[in-house]
Amino acid sequence: MNTSLSGRHLIYTINVVAGLAIFFFGYDQGMMGGVNTSPHYVETMGLGYSTFQNPSEGYVVTITSPTRQGGIVSIYYLGTLLGCLMGGVIGDRIGRIKTMVIGSVWVILGASLQCSAQNIAWMLCARIINGIGTGHLNAIVPVWSAEVATHTSRGSFIALEFTLNIFGVVVAYWLEFGLGFIDLGRSQVRWRFPIAFQIIPILIFLGTLLWMPESPRWLIKANRFDEARDVLERLRADHAQPPPTEKGNKSVAEMEFDEIVEAIKMEKRHSKMNSYWNMFWGIGSGNLHIARRVQLSIWLQIFQEWVGIAAITIYAPTIFAEAGYGARKSQWLSGLNDVTYMLSTFVAVVTIDRWGRRVGLWWGAVGQGISMFLAGGFARLLKNHPENASGFGGAAAFFIFLYTAVFGATWLTIPWVYPTETFPLEIRAKGNAWGVVGWSIGNGWLTLLNPVMFHRIGENTLHVFGAINFLTIPIVWAFYPETANRTLEEMDLLFASKSPFVWDEEKHFRKLKAELAAGKTLDDYNGDSISDTPDSGAER
Repeated sequence: MNTSLSGRHLIYTINVVAGLAIFFFGYDQGMMGGVNTSPHYVETMGLGYSTFQNPSEGYVVTITSPTRQGGIVSIYYLGTLLGCLMGGVIGDRIGRIKTMVIGSVWVILGASLQCSAQNIAWMLCARIINGIGTGHLNAIVPVWSAEVATHTSRGSFIALEFTLNIFGVVVAYWLEFGLGFIDLGRSQVRWRFPIAFQIIPILIFLGTLLWMPESPRWLIKANRFDEARDVLERLRADHAQPPPTEKGNKSVAEMEFDEIVEAIKMEKRHSKMNSYWNMFWGIGSGNLHIARRVQLSIWLQIFQEWVGIAAITIYAPTIFAEAGYGARKSQWLSGLNDVTYMLSTFVAVVTIDRWGRRVGLWWGAVGQGISMFLAGGFARLLKNHPENASGFGGAAAFFIFLYTAVFGATWLTIPWVYPTETFPLEIRAKGNAWGVVGWSIGNGWLTLLNPVMFHRIGENTLHVFGAINFLTIPIVWAFYPETANRTLEEMDLLFASKSPFVWDEEKHFRKLKAELAAGKTLDDYNGDSISDTPDSGAER
């Protein structure tokens, strides 16, 4: 670990290093779009054939086995599902840094096998291996980031990493766009090189991890108190000295250390909740209500996919083409849409902690829902009135750009931040893994379903996703409490209420905070309190 860094410099360095893994994650997702249009790849995998169009357009791919094509893409999410569950277990057991190293090795192996694949069976196995590594990183990197950040900057800390995530998508798109001009797009370099390129950021990430500090919260959990104090003192070195209290004149780091220790003491009473099975059903968690938190994390990630970003990504080139833009111009517009996507994430960096998670999800759903309905409406007009292609097509393209910008500013980041905040330290990596399970289910499901929906109901698919956006508003209002500007240790108080409704949780939270301020400790509670742990196991 580099001992010369402290305060903001150390936090910014951790942010950049974590961002390398998130950059890879975005690049890896964006990469397959270009790979799927490579003539050599399509023919090698037996997905279809290519025909020469003209010197300016190159070869055009015809897919004869869309199920195979979708299967190659979606099997990756089976890997991420397996990987996040594996990463959650070892992340809580051996630490965040070592787990990220293991995940990186899986990724390098998977990427090496992918870029050298000679047939579909080879590619499928490589995709699963690559997905397992990605699942490790998705489960642990956001947790590591959240555990070193302050409670007032935790959201923006992770949101900034997702700027790099979409930058990865942009790099993948434009790299493959440029490679499409080699040998009129028929060269195997067009798909092998982009797959191999993802190894570079992972190698850099792997090398820099050796100099990064372990999560101080995990160190306390592992009874490595001296190391934890040292890391916390360095992380909080820039914070002003707080005024003296009844407990003495302690630094910010010391007060945070004590708060973490007390929370861990209480959480260790719930040792039965450590397995994924017990977490899902709430066995042994008492009034920590772990099952409730698991459900919130899974469904928020599923909703993230069902608000329509995958549909926009798939359908945008079709709308651009139907609007009268040539193949190359449509590709340019799709690439510019990705750039808009990346720039919009800076809005999340500024607003996610200032406005909170709930407000971001609300205004994001409204903006996305309206954009979906209007993009679908103008797409229908474009189809019915091709003579007005430029007008209707331009309007549809505008709302695609608007949807992408709103999603990047809101729903892209918040569902990834929320699971890193809501779980007790004892099971935080496993808790975030449940969020990645939801993301894997949502992505894998839609990867297979989207082509079918567009084939059967066309642009009405956008109306379906528009309606789902508005459906999320009352769900967030009723069941998702605000986590912004609250410490990770306060989350146990927030979810202590027996009621799953936000208004009851907030009322109970204020009551417990007042009692703690009056001098009670977590061990003082009984009855309907946090530390009430009925051995019957099931969560009420």
